[in-house]
Amino acid sequence: MTDRLTGKTALVTGAATGIGLSVASRFAAEGARVVFADRDGDGAGAAAAAAPEGRGRAVTMDISDEPAVEGAFAELAAAGWSPDVVVANAGVQLFGKDARIADLDLEHWRQTIDVNLTGTFLTVKHAVRGMLLNGGGSIILTGSPTGLNGEGADFTAYSASKAGIHGLARTVAAAYAKENIRVNTVVPGYTETTLVTAITSDPESRAAIIGRIPLGRAGSPADVEGIMVFLASDDAAFATGALFAVDGGMTTL
Repeated sequence: MTDRLTGKTALVTGAATGIGLSVASRFAAEGARVVFADRDGDGAGAAAAAAPEGRGRAVTMDISDEPAVEGAFAELAAAGWSPDVVVANAGVQLFGKDARIADLDLEHWRQTIDVNLTGTFLTVKHAVRGMLLNGGGSIILTGSPTGLNGEGADFTAYSASKAGIHGLARTVAAAYAKENIRVNTVVPGYTETTLVTAITSDPESRAAIIGRIPLGRAGSPADVEGIMVFLASDDAAFATGALFAVDGGMTTL
């Protein structure tokens, strides 16, 4: 660890498991105070408790519920934990329910969009409000190759939500650059977490996906930590509105 984030306060959504947990834990190890935010309050609490002393704080937050998001940011500001780094990472992928558009139920479309896109919008909205009061900051969104190409043809809602996230990041980056708020998107490829258990438990599906990755292996949450640390740090002071792929080369094909 390099202490690249000493002096910063970060909030990471979806921090109880997977990429969010890995990134939040790495931020704490790099010297930041970190808010582990998740709708699973117990999971967020356990993750925060494992951080170095004084660097972890948990908050229960359903990102699709604006009063919950607004209340969490207000609570943090009152406690002196207003974040200058926010990672909007939480999301869902409804395996067995998301489908090609002719077969997709409106309920499952709305469920996905409400969490992935609207939840990201609400997280970014209230992050920006706080950063405007505090002189700026860094916002990092979690995208997907399915929002860039036809990789997720059987996941209409998920792919559309991630494409929306990519567009949202660019728009907010342009709108708030003069206020010293940077907004970037990290695009992990196939990363083995509990979110994709339906794939990891099916050897044929897993092999088919890995066969399309030039580096020849699945990603892990740890593969995403480094680029997140960079974007959160002052080393990335001139980076905004960009997409950073961490996908083993998948989107080069």
